[in-house]
Amino acid sequence: MSSDEEPKAGEPITLDTLQHDILVPQIQAFLDATTDAQAHEVYAALASAIEKLEVPPELAARLGAIVEVALTSGRIRKLFGPGAELSLNALFMKTPRGREIAQSLVELNKALATLKDQTVEQVTATQRSPGAYALTLKTSGCQVVIRFEQAGVRIESLEIDLG
Repeated sequence: MSSDEEPKAGEPITLDTLQHDILVPQIQAFLDATTDAQAHEVYAALASAIEKLEVPPELAARLGAIVEVALTSGRIRKLFGPGAELSLNALFMKTPRGREIAQSLVELNKALATLKDQTVEQVTATQRSPGAYALTLKTSGCQVVIRFEQAGVRIESLEIDLG
């Protein structure tokens, strides 16, 4: 499987050499920082898998967590540039968490498709908590509140005007 193909759950994640080169120092930083023997063992296994350019399914979630931290901190873009950021974003989407977020977007888009041809009367955005936001769309037939948070996006509420 090439690094461009999407692995299915239970399949290894294949990395390309750019992803390898970006991740090696990131994993090393985690190895250097941990004093927990069990965590050290997991990071060492992940480092070994990255060297082989193939991460087994049992390490995919840990890989996803490290990639997510590296991307959300802005560190990858700052150190390696936008191309590296794009590459790691593509890699993140192959991890269990990345697939979960992608699925939440698919479900949201299905829900939003039902608004087609309705007149939008009001759009507002609010903060629910740090890192969690809501977008309210009021149409001629309903009001939908979409929640955006670290875990993904979801429909928070839906009110349908039957009258």
